Amino acid sequence: MSKVAIIGGGIIGVATAYELAKLGEEVILFEKNYFGSGSTFRCATGIRAQFTDEANIRLMKYAVERWEKLEEELGFDINFRQTGYLFLATSEEEIEAFKNNIRLQNKFGVPTRLIDMDEAKEIVPILNTEPFLAGAWNPKDGKANPFKTLFAYLFRAKELGVDAREHTEVVGFEHEGDVITAVKFRSNGKVESVKVDAVLNAANAWAPLINEMAGLKRDLVPITAYKHQLVKTEPLERGQAEPLVCPPSWDDAYIIQDGEDGGIICGAGIEHRAKSLDDYEPTYDFLRGVLRYATMIAPPLRYAHIVRQWAGFYAKTPDKNPAIGKLLDNFYIAAGFSGHGFMMAPAVAQAMAELIAKGRSKVPLDWEWYDPYRFGRGELRSSAFQIG
Repeated sequence: MSKVAIIGGGIIGVATAYELAKLGEEVILFEKNYFGSGSTFRCATGIRAQFTDEANIRLMKYAVERWEKLEEELGFDINFRQTGYLFLATSEEEIEAFKNNIRLQNKFGVPTRLIDMDEAKEIVPILNTEPFLAGAWNPKDGKANPFKTLFAYLFRAKELGVDAREHTEVVGFEHEGDVITAVKFRSNGKVESVKVDAVLNAANAWAPLINEMAGLKRDLVPITAYKHQLVKTEPLERGQAEPLVCPPSWDDAYIIQDGEDGGIICGAGIEHRAKSLDDYEPTYDFLRGVLRYATMIAPPLRYAHIVRQWAGFYAKTPDKNPAIGKLLDNFYIAAGFSGHGFMMAPAVAQAMAELIAKGRSKVPLDWEWYDPYRFGRGELRSSAFQIG
């Protein structure tokens, strides 16, 4: 048994701690704030396999299969529901792009199909069908509760012996050559250290700072925090907009009915580079912009009250694909998820745990595609399909 330190208490870090503990590894998990306080608790809950490249489709198909069994495995209600994703086309050119995407998704077993607007209206009763020509519909996509999911993972991880520490900031490492031998951390104003055999950087937007502590260049894995925001309406009758509904040509705007209380969560790709890693201030320009799109997608929303607006980060790499793999002999990274960390977590956590513990993984994760050194070589991948 080896001792693994994980830095970052979001869904990727917590789920990987659980997976490592399942494999019999000793794990210490550090979060400088509270668990889930970074991107996880600020996400829009969606889970989809409708990507436009082979690597992300295959990874997310496997992730959805894990999501389908996660409640039973963890023994908690995480409110995972397969309510689908519906992408809407506004032009013939977009329909052709949808058809190409559907062929690729079908090739790997994702059951997306093209539907007309009559069927779309049956799926989303409050949808305004007039601006749209067709939809790409996958009923196997879905959503889950980020709070319940993270705490389910965390509870089981602790049961398996994970030493989970929040409000504990990692401040440096001790090395022997390229090998990290200890993690230095600050807790209650006191700096301590712990001997480790391996380290996983799962700090997402904060990952470049951790890489620098490890003696690497901060921009070796270029991750930039972009502020993304969401607004939520008062609860509506269930079944009005259960799938995530998105016309990509409308600034990647979308709506999705919250699986818990029935409020409509509204997002859009109206992003700003974060002024700092504490920049969580919602903005009025986003509120105006997203509600314009949301009421065009579903006109009845113009009569719904807005009860909440919040902001979080998309920790984006230049090609919007995460950096997953080994950086040094015993230093690993899983970060830069560009808005897809929550949905990918069950698959990525299993893959990282198996890589660290066994040196290989059965998860269909394309390690070359997500290679964290690709940026330095100028080998960017095709941009991952990202919505607001």
